[in-house]
Amino acid sequence: MKTIIIPTDFSETAYNAARYALGLAKQLGTSRIVLYHAYELIVPIPDLPTAVPMVNMEDLKTASIEGLDKMKSELVSEVPAGVTLESRADNHLLAANIDQVCREEGAELIVMGITGGSQLEEILVGSNTVDVVKNSSYPVIVVPTQASFRPVKKIVFACDLRKVGKTTRKEWLHKMLDEFEPELHVLNVHKEGKEHIKPEESQELDNMLHNYHPQYHFVDHPNIVDGILEFAQGESADLLLIIPKKHGLFDSIFKRSHTSRIAFNTNVPLLSIHE
Repeated sequence: MKTIIIPTDFSETAYNAARYALGLAKQLGTSRIVLYHAYELIVPIPDLPTAVPMVNMEDLKTASIEGLDKMKSELVSEVPAGVTLESRADNHLLAANIDQVCREEGAELIVMGITGGSQLEEILVGSNTVDVVKNSSYPVIVVPTQASFRPVKKIVFACDLRKVGKTTRKEWLHKMLDEFEPELHVLNVHKEGKEHIKPEESQELDNMLHNYHPQYHFVDHPNIVDGILEFAQGESADLLLIIPKKHGLFDSIFKRSHTSRIAFNTNVPLLSIHE
């Protein structure tokens, strides 16, 4: 894997994600890491009070470059041998332009941080990380604040087994599995009392994963998301893989819900490959 992009807002969470990416770079033989900051000029709206401060574009750009330089200087001692640490700043909306940045930089993976804890839902709604996961066509690894890097040897692939052949971007899935060469566990969680879909009912998935010798697991749990997280932690998974579908698992994890208060308090990083 040649290049990894790390979007940053210079927070502690972003620094932790960057350190995780440095560990990944060593495992994957990555030659280049790009710290990326997208700064945005907020256009004033006439109806707002005149007291709203005006921000100079050059000031934003300067602050962005200074933040990137500071981050590079603090991380440089941890950069693996053979890896180049670079930076880039753009006046862009992050989620709307991250794919273009990946194309221009030749990147194959995005690594971002996310803050967990009791206020997760309030933090996540509308956040950059969620927007990137929802909109980017590139694989994204989401690193919880409390997660530290360890070599990825075991991956839990949480999958509902429905229309997986049509919704899975096989080229990215195979790329990631080829890079990590993991022990692969395919997990299907159903609410108690509901019938499971067996692997033979989704032969296309079996064919897709044949070369990776997956182990299949079927779990009953009253809450699908909690069941996935508990299984991943119980298996000491190094990475949790999902292919978020619209109105499906992704919404359950990342969207505010009155019926399902989700606390993403796991220390297992999440690899998302867009459907």
